[in-house]
Amino acid sequence: MRLFVYGFGTLKWMIGSFKFADIRLERTFVADARSNFHNILFLIEYAFKAITAANITTVGIRGKNCAVVISQKKVPDKLMDPASVTYIFSLSPSLGCVMTGSIADARASVTRARGEAAEFRYKYGYEMPCDVLSKRLANINQVYTQRAYMRPLGVSMTLISLDDEHGPSLYKVDPAGYYTGYKATASGPKQQEAINFLEKKLKNKDAAPGSWEEVVELAITTLSTVLSQDFKATEIEIGVVGAPKEGDDEQGEPQSLFRKLSVDEIDKRLQSIAEKD
Repeated sequence: MRLFVYGFGTLKWMIGSFKFADIRLERTFVADARSNFHNILFLIEYAFKAITAANITTVGIRGKNCAVVISQKKVPDKLMDPASVTYIFSLSPSLGCVMTGSIADARASVTRARGEAAEFRYKYGYEMPCDVLSKRLANINQVYTQRAYMRPLGVSMTLISLDDEHGPSLYKVDPAGYYTGYKATASGPKQQEAINFLEKKLKNKDAAPGSWEEVVELAITTLSTVLSQDFKATEIEIGVVGAPKEGDDEQGEPQSLFRKLSVDEIDKRLQSIAEKD
């Protein structure tokens, strides 16, 4: 009988210990979850700060028959080859983007985007639309915000394309996993100033009016105004869809292919702006 009572008491003690351990484990889990949640929020904030810390302002504008992205071009070291410094990338023949933020993260994101676009082309037989790629990249970025051990990329991606179904498209994807279409947008330290300028220029308009040259000039003017700086042709880089092939007449057949403007083409647009002023 004593042995039974002793065994029963030991069993009660063990059950109580397990319950206490469960309570402690639950409290620890809740505390860790809260800590991870706050850490994730901080990581997202740091990712957005990395975009402005790069000190590069970029602008994207959608026209009626074209779309344009423009970025400052800063060469941090005199010994660097300027041709190897870029924030504008081609993702597929009809898709291009400008990256703002950490260039290392930018190259990683561009590589992933190129892979997604190539896989879509192989699987479905046509080029990946801009909105579909933007959604896919936003979903990938959002996964990086779900775990504290996954660092969100400190970069913002602005994509442009031109296709028969949607016409010119302009989308932006941020580190938090949010994406949406724009008629004009900006990223970087002078983002808000550029957006305010573009809101005045495009008020009550669905897209920037005029030819592709005029849209390019509007993008240059926006960047020059918010930075209070007159650019040389080598100090900016411009990507465009809806412009003629390089070497063709400026009024030639518009192309749906993405390409970067040459230094000579940028210089022509700068001269045109100077003549208007």
